[in-house]
Parts: sequence; C-alpha cells; structure tokens
Amino acid sequence: MSTSRIIDGFKATVGARLFNTVANGLLIFLLAGVLLSPDEYGLLFLVISIVSIAQIGSDLGLARSAARYVSDRKETDPGSVRFVLRTSIRYRLLLLGLVAGALVVGRDVIALVLETPELTVLLLVGALYLCAISLYSYHQTLFQGFNRVELSARIEVINSLGRVVFVVAFTALGLGVAGALFGYVLGAGIAAVTGAVLLYRRFYTAYPESGGSRSLRNRLLEYSVPLTASQSANVLDRQFDTVLVGYFLTPVAVSYYVLGKQISEFVTVVSGSLGFSISPSFGEQKATESLERAARLYETSLQYVLLLYLPAAVGLFLVADPAISLVFGVEYAGAAPVLQVLGIYVVFQSITDITTNSLDYLGRAKARAIAKGVTSVANVVLNVVLIPIYGVVGAAIATVVTFGIYTLVNVYVMHLELSLDVWRLGRAVGIAGGIAGAMGVAVLSLVPYVSTLPTLVGVVVVGIGVWAGLAVVSGLVDPREAVAQLT
Repeated sequence: MSTSRIIDGFKATVGARLFNTVANGLLIFLLAGVLLSPDEYGLLFLVISIVSIAQIGSDLGLARSAARYVSDRKETDPGSVRFVLRTSIRYRLLLLGLVAGALVVGRDVIALVLETPELTVLLLVGALYLCAISLYSYHQTLFQGFNRVELSARIEVINSLGRVVFVVAFTALGLGVAGALFGYVLGAGIAAVTGAVLLYRRFYTAYPESGGSRSLRNRLLEYSVPLTASQSANVLDRQFDTVLVGYFLTPVAVSYYVLGKQISEFVTVVSGSLGFSISPSFGEQKATESLERAARLYETSLQYVLLLYLPAAVGLFLVADPAISLVFGVEYAGAAPVLQVLGIYVVFQSITDITTNSLDYLGRAKARAIAKGVTSVANVVLNVVLIPIYGVVGAAIATVVTFGIYTLVNVYVMHLELSLDVWRLGRAVGIAGGIAGAMGVAVLSLVPYVSTLPTLVGVVVVGIGVWAGLAVVSGLVDPREAVAQLT
C-alpha cells in the first residue's frame, strides 16, 4: 500500500470523522442542553449501551475476519472473494435475527434487573437499532478490507447526518427518548442500505466467481473466534461500565458518565482515522515480507499521536470544569471530574487506535484477544468495587487503569512482531511530555480568567498556539511537509 494511498484514505477518514464529531457534538449539545433532561439523556444512552452489548452476539467477529480474508485474497485468489462475502453476510443475518429476537423477548427482565421500567418499551426500538447499526458496521469494516476506506467514510457521513436530522426532528416533536432512539435507527438504517448497494456494485460483481471451500469457510469462522473475544471485551470496556453505573446509581449519574466519555472519544477522532487508514497496509506488508517498512510506519504514527494527545490530555484536565458548566450547564457539572480522569484514557485510546486493527491484519488477533479479555474482566470487577465507593469517578478510574494495561500489552506485541526502535519511541515520549508540560503551564495561568464561552475559547486557542509552536521548534513537525501531504 503506497504512502499516497494511506494519506488519501486518512484524509477521507479524518474528514468523515471530523464531520461525525461536529455532528455528534451538535447533537449532544442539543439533547443534553435543550431537548432532554439529564435523566432522559442518561436513559437514552443506557439503552444504546445495552444494544451495543447485544451487538456482540450479532457479529461474533465475522466482519473483521471477512475483511482480513478479503485483504489477503483479493490479489492472490480473487475468485474466492464472493464466497467470503456470501458466507460472512449469511452468518451475520442469522446471528442478528437471533440476538434481536432475544432482546425483544428479554426486555422485561432487563428492565426489572436495572429497575428502570421505561426500558420495556424503549428496547423494542432498541432491537431495530441493533439491526441497523450491526449491518452498517459490517459494510464499513468490509470496505476497509478492500482498502477503500473512503467508502467507509462516505457511509459514516450518511449515518451522522441522518442521525442529527432525525433525532432532532423527532425529539423536537415531543417524542422524547423513544423519538431520539428512532432517529438513531433511521440514520444507521439509511447508511446500511447505502453500504449494501456499494458493496454489491463496487466489489461483489467486480470479482470472478470460482467458489470456495469448506476449509476456507472454517478458517473464516475460526479467525472470528479471537476477534469475537477482543471485540466482546472492547464492548465490555466501552459499554458495560455504563450499564453498571445505571445499576448502582441513577440515570442522571449515567448522563454524567456518558457525557464525559463522549467528549473524551471526540478528542481521539484523528488517531481513530489514522489507525483505520493504515491498518490494512500492515497485512499487505507482512505478505510481502516488508516488516521493516511496517515498523517505521508504526513508529512514525505513534510519534505523531503522542505529540498530539499527551498535550490534549493535559488540556482536558485543566479546562474540564469550566468547559462542562459553560457548554452544557451547571446541572452537568458532575461530568467534569469524570472528564479529568478520562484525559489519561485519551492518551491510551490514541495509541490503541493505531495498534489494535494493525495487529489483526498482522495475524496477531489471538494475542490481542487474550489481553483484552483479561483486562475487560478486570474492568468489570474494578467497576463493581469502585462505583459504590466513588460513584461515576470510580467507573472512570477503572477504565483508565485496565485500558492502560491493555494498551501497553498491545504495544509490546507489536514490538515482538516488528522489532520497533525503542530509543526513537522513548525520545518521542520525552519530547511530547515536555511540550505537554509547557502548554499546561500556559493554560493553567489563564484558567482562572475563564468565565464565559469566549474566554474559554481564547484559553484553548492559546494552548493550541503554544503546542503548535513547540512542536515545530522541537523538529517533530515540519509545517511545509505536513501541508504538502494533506493537500
């Protein structure tokens, strides 16, 4: 995979995710600040968390396994590509029907366990959302396997735009949480249909048909097993803690926790886009035995995410309190300490974004799955221990501790696979840490003067200016080269 292709894919992906970030930011602002109460906001995302957990069973790693085999075989055995696609979608639809049905049948039990009667009705809409979001994510992953991440970006934009339009429309009509959830259904549903049309016309019909074999089907299913484990553990990390907050505390507490997590996830849009764009190239370079080139690509990517996200974490910690109150209102002030703790999570997530999918394409999904499984179980245990004691902040601490261990293990496995230059990476950490510290001093001196949105924006702009200046002076960023590659 050429550097220009990686950059083109990165630009398409980051553009889509920036659009998604802006759209979601607008949606969160309208829902949290205008259209829903904190209790309703927490209830909406409690349902979405339950659906996300159920989605594990509707996928079982099949999409990523199919993407891996498509990436491997589209050049070496193109006649088997159709077989891989047919096999994966058939199993996906079967699993989706079973899980959606189970969610509908079990909704009363879930509502009883969580002591939230509203879930009985909302999970009916949640089953529809499960179908829509599962098929949408399937197509998005398959486009990545074909090395056409710009198509993944296209349906991501469709999902984001549709979500904003329909959620705001239905909620403004007074349909409350159910209306907002149905808006999510329509946004993902339109994106899923678009993805299906693109997959069929651009790829399925473009490859010759030579059939497949039971052996290929078995390998496809077998490779989905470790992917299922890691994906399940990932969902436990991202969603089960929200359900536990709802179980131990209240929907209002859920709104604090969800808001803090959403903001921290928005910050990692660049690293997520970069990881999504570069990961297929690792599989291609391993196939051609170009592991040294793969190592340099990973080191460069890691250097840039550290340079960006170590200072970002410091900035989040310093401005979280005034930012939450000024943007969302003082009734959401309880989200500020959550966001401060999750600033550390932002650093770990940015590193993971460029590491985990790459390990899958390098064939190291099993090692990643083991690490993810162990740390996810630890995360659940820590949540159960810390939430009753420290509330939503305890959930954030549990996330940071366990996800940090998982991140370090992933980097170690990548080092075993590619023999990374440890000195180069250590130097990048040191320089990025120094820049973060200097920027933090500048921002800290100005935070006491933040009293309005304009003054908050001014402080953020000063922090970005200090960061950019030091990044250039340190030699880690060449402005002319960056502009040349991104234009």
